[in-house]
Amino acid sequence: MCGIVGLYLKNRALEPQLGRIFEPMLLAMTDRGPDSAGFAIYGDEVGSDSIKLTLQVEDVHYDWKALVAALEKRLGASLDWFQNATAAVIKTTVDEEKIRAALAELAPEAHVMSVGQSIEILKGVGLPKEITERFTLNKMKGSHIIGHTRMATESAVTMEGSHPFSTGADLCLVHNGSLSNHFRLRQELRREGIVFETDNDSEVAAGYLTWRLKKGDSLATALNGALEDLDGFFTFAIGTKNGFAVIRDPIACKPAVLAETDDYVAMASEYQALSSLPGIENARVWEPEPATLYVWERQ
Repeated sequence: MCGIVGLYLKNRALEPQLGRIFEPMLLAMTDRGPDSAGFAIYGDEVGSDSIKLTLQVEDVHYDWKALVAALEKRLGASLDWFQNATAAVIKTTVDEEKIRAALAELAPEAHVMSVGQSIEILKGVGLPKEITERFTLNKMKGSHIIGHTRMATESAVTMEGSHPFSTGADLCLVHNGSLSNHFRLRQELRREGIVFETDNDSEVAAGYLTWRLKKGDSLATALNGALEDLDGFFTFAIGTKNGFAVIRDPIACKPAVLAETDDYVAMASEYQALSSLPGIENARVWEPEPATLYVWERQ
C-alpha cells in the first residue's frame, strides 16, 4: 500500500505557493506510506541550451562544494549549483553523458535523481513529514508537483528505492500497486540497454516507459503499451515538463481520485489528501476510469 498525490497549477499566480499548498496533501498520505517519501517538483527552468541535474547522497555532512570543484576541473567548465539538505542541483551547458561519466568516476556515491530543464526529484527514507522538512518543501515554488509515500511490498526500503523514479529528461513516475511480471520484464529491458539501480518493481515500470520513449513513442502510446505489457495492479502518476498524467490498470483496484477547479488539477489516492486544497468544496471531483489516460499539459 502506497500513497500518490499530484498538483498541477492552472493559475500561475499560485506558483509561489506550490510547496505550501502541496505539503498537506503529501502528509495526508502518511498512513499509506510511512517507510519513505519523495516528490518531483517542476519549476526554476533552465534554458534550452542547459540541463539541470538533481543529485542525492545519504551523508548529511557530504562535501558538495568539493565535488563541484572537482567536476569543474574535470569538465573544464563552471557549474551553477545549490545545495538542499542531502541533495544538490547542478545547472550546466555540459553534455549529460559527459557529466554523468565524470560523476561515476569522481563520486559514485552521488545518485542522479533526475535530469531535465525543469524537474527536481527529492526523496528519502523516513516519514513524509521528515522528508518535507528536510527539503523545506513548504517554501518551494513551481508549476506542478507529484509525490509518493511508500509502504514497501517489493524490495528494500532505501533512498534509491523510494519514488519518484526518473524515466528520462523531465519525466518521472510514481506507482501504487504491484507488478507480477517485473522480473521477466527487467531482464528484457536490460537487454535493450535500460539500467536499473534497485530491485523495486516500480522501477521496472519506469524503465519500461523510458524504453518506449527512446523508441520514439509518445507518452500516450507508451502508457497504452503499459496497459498491455505490465501485469499486475497499478495507478501511475507521471510527471512531464509541461504537466502530468494519470492512468490506472484495466481492473482499477488501486484507489485514485481527481479534482479540478479553474485554479488547479489535483489527484490523490484518497480524498482526504485533497480536502486541504483551496476551493475544493467547489471542485469537480471524480474517480478516474480504468485503462483511461488523463493528461493535463501547458501548451
